[in-house]
Amino acid sequence: MKVTVVGAGNVGATCADVLAYREIANEVVLVDIKEGFAEGKALDIWQKSPINLYDTRTVGVTNDYTRTANSDVVVITSGLPRKPGMTRDDLISTNAGIVRSVTENVIKHSPEAIIIVVSNPLDVMTYAAHITSKLPRTKVMGMAGILDTARYRAFLAEELNVSPKDIQAVLMGGHGDTMVPLPRYTTVGGIPVTELIDPAKLDAIVDRTKNGGGELVKLMGTSAWYAPGSAAAQMVEAIVRDQKRVFPVCIKLEGEYGITGTYLGVPVILGKNGVEKVIELQLNEDEMALLTASEKAVREVMDVLDNMPANA
Repeated sequence: MKVTVVGAGNVGATCADVLAYREIANEVVLVDIKEGFAEGKALDIWQKSPINLYDTRTVGVTNDYTRTANSDVVVITSGLPRKPGMTRDDLISTNAGIVRSVTENVIKHSPEAIIIVVSNPLDVMTYAAHITSKLPRTKVMGMAGILDTARYRAFLAEELNVSPKDIQAVLMGGHGDTMVPLPRYTTVGGIPVTELIDPAKLDAIVDRTKNGGGELVKLMGTSAWYAPGSAAAQMVEAIVRDQKRVFPVCIKLEGEYGITGTYLGVPVILGKNGVEKVIELQLNEDEMALLTASEKAVREVMDVLDNMPANA
């Protein structure tokens, strides 16, 4: 198995490191446009293999996609990182161009690859990669829901003083302020979370989750990387090992939840063929209203991409 990670910055390097450490693929190729950057990161990861006892080979290249040929999965992390005061939507023009270029190069050398997009704004960059690749929707997806649910579960574990291992949660919608956490589908060791926490505290955790990325940008001056990189690696693992994991991922909806043509986070079964099934939950009226509002917000940004000169 061969996995390529495009973008050797903090998120991409973390993803590659997790893939190597967990021996998820035989070979991990890191690609970056900065001379020597990917080579250095890959060499550093490879040099700790005798310490952490893994044999996944990591290789770095500068803008050379021939080295990525025949990749089974490609993770795209390329793009401008979000800075303080910058919304996700501010990133669209620059990052759409980057994602299109990367996708074209990826497909040229690995036409059968499954593509996972991490670049922001996530939902719209998944759209850009999908229309550029011309692959089935099941093979082009965005990583957002795993990261968002991880934040939600981490906050709950802290509040309840329990292990995060025992918390399961579902989160839907766009990646950002309009995401839709679903407390009704959140459990702690099988116990509904609503039986264990005060409603006001739960609401506060939901709000913190919605602004989880912004909180880290404010603290560090740049976007997060450990959790996003690990989340992307978890998606790769589910595909490479055909685990049939149930994860929330961003995918083009084709009638599910009454939505067609918008890229939103929904629960799916993830395996060797990519998204093997979209799971349709029976949302109540309030949950459906939140999902509809999230869809509208994502659709507006998709329209911005559609109306850019490059798409005219």
